[in-house]
Amino acid sequence: MARPDIRPVTDRDDPRLADYVSLTDVALRTRLEPTRGLYVAESSTVLGRALRAGHRPRSVLLAPRWLPDVEEMLARVPGEDVPVYVADEPVLEAITGFHVHRGALAAMHRPELPTVADVLAGARDGAGARRVAVLEDLVDHTNVGAAFRSAAALGVDAVLVTPRCADPLYRRSVRVSMGTVFQVPWTRVDPWPDGVAALHDAGFVVASLALADDAITLDELAADPPERLALVLGAEGDGLKPRTVAASDRVVRIPMAGGVDSLNVAAAAAVAFWATRV
Repeated sequence: MARPDIRPVTDRDDPRLADYVSLTDVALRTRLEPTRGLYVAESSTVLGRALRAGHRPRSVLLAPRWLPDVEEMLARVPGEDVPVYVADEPVLEAITGFHVHRGALAAMHRPELPTVADVLAGARDGAGARRVAVLEDLVDHTNVGAAFRSAAALGVDAVLVTPRCADPLYRRSVRVSMGTVFQVPWTRVDPWPDGVAALHDAGFVVASLALADDAITLDELAADPPERLALVLGAEGDGLKPRTVAASDRVVRIPMAGGVDSLNVAAAAAVAFWATRV
């Protein structure tokens, strides 16, 4: 089993901490994380969920008061010893450029993404997914994280994200999801919307949430749900691609009042997941 390798840090420019420098710079993180095969888990709660999902830590950076909790977590991790850099909170903020939520960060190795077929077959402990969500081209990491949290809470078996969708393992996505991105099976579906065919081949009825003249209500869909259902939610602002809507089996709208015609995509996801829960 791994052992925490405690290493005190007092210098914000310590070269050992390159993975954590200026995490608020979106351009830097977009370039750095995929290149090095890393993502950043923020808070001891999120780190614990990542470890339970089998993800491997490269290192941890934390404030002294969080050391006992993290030491206990890492003691159960198989493999090599994990460097744990300990710094006072002002030093943490100087390194990362922001107040570290609950005083702990971890640089994690990105796991290899499974295939769509494996995700659909492996959900429900190998019994196969019955209800999945597809996030098409969402650009806001907060919305991605919120959708994952709703998926976990409301029993969605798996999430598929399109090639242009924001990264579920981006630091903010992970934090907003409260680490549920590690609980819900997910992968990227590429190409898209050609990937609708793969859902059809797996026996799914594909329902796109969009405004259309021939759309049925979410109440109608929930009243007679198909055995396997894929709910497709579109990008903020523009919504779903016309090709996606055309390839879908059903177009679904959420009934609205007060002259409102749509919801934020994260809110729409929560409503759709709740209405179609099984």
